[in-house]
Amino acid sequence: MLNLVRVALLAAVIWSGYWAVAGFGLRGSVVSWFETQATRGWQAEYAETGLSGYPLRHRIEIEAPALADPDTGTAWRADWLALQSPAIWPGRQSLLFPDTPQRLSYFDRTLVIEADAMRADLDLAPGVALELRTMGLSAGEWSVTRDGEVLADADALTLSMTQQDQPEAYVLHAELSDLAPGRDLRRAMGGAEGLPRSFERAEISMAVTFDRPWDRAALEERRPQPVEIDLSLAEAAWGELRLFAAGKVSVDEYGIPTGSVALKAENWREMVAMAQQAGALPQQAAEPLSRVLTMLAGLGGNPDALDVELGFRRGFVTLGPIPLGPAPRIILR
Repeated sequence: MLNLVRVALLAAVIWSGYWAVAGFGLRGSVVSWFETQATRGWQAEYAETGLSGYPLRHRIEIEAPALADPDTGTAWRADWLALQSPAIWPGRQSLLFPDTPQRLSYFDRTLVIEADAMRADLDLAPGVALELRTMGLSAGEWSVTRDGEVLADADALTLSMTQQDQPEAYVLHAELSDLAPGRDLRRAMGGAEGLPRSFERAEISMAVTFDRPWDRAALEERRPQPVEIDLSLAEAAWGELRLFAAGKVSVDEYGIPTGSVALKAENWREMVAMAQQAGALPQQAAEPLSRVLTMLAGLGGNPDALDVELGFRRGFVTLGPIPLGPAPRIILR
């Protein structure tokens, strides 16, 4: 019996030593990362860091973190951020976000994000690069505001990113529960005032191949850029409005897409009217576009349903036979 007690005490001492060495090493890595970003010209600040979670976890809490990348004009700050991982393997990290407001800025535009129980769970491959194998982002009720006005809110958010056999390929899936556009956005879209408060469905799933895997260099150097996007499902349902999309495009080094996406829209006339009201569709283009879409919808047998192809070729985008203008560049900043 005495021997068992001695063995247990020895194991506790060894584990405590390991926990302390690993924990202080993790906290030192966080401090070093902030210092490295500051030497690269970033604003990378925090008030203090703390270590807790003994004996089964490591929890590193960062008080008042603030990050800003001058190259992209993007900045983020919050009251605190916590990194949590099992003591036995720090490669399974969870980032826990505060319920208090977070501020995300792009140059002079600032969005305020509030979310309940927001967390990101990361599974990182062993090694110096810390290559991302899986990521899951989830939150309860959340909202995004700007200048005190709600832009959008929802009951829940789930997002996942899973690495495939090819290290550069990931499957992405996102779903928003009861997504509700804000009052200003609904007013800008005109006809949206008569629609329900929230979307019945908002979901997207795609396979994306990047030019390199996602790892620590994605934060420290540059973001991996997509080279191929296979959209298996994009669906939005809002009252009587329904929109479905699926397709595949390749993306060159300049971010120009080539390929096609099949679109199916129900009650498309209301969508065109809202796009015009919101300023996304110039007034002079709305009438000829409606005439052509009416013709295309008539070919399908249902004048209220539209089944067309969105084409991307030679730097331009077309909707069926209708040229819409230059294609958007797909570049992750």
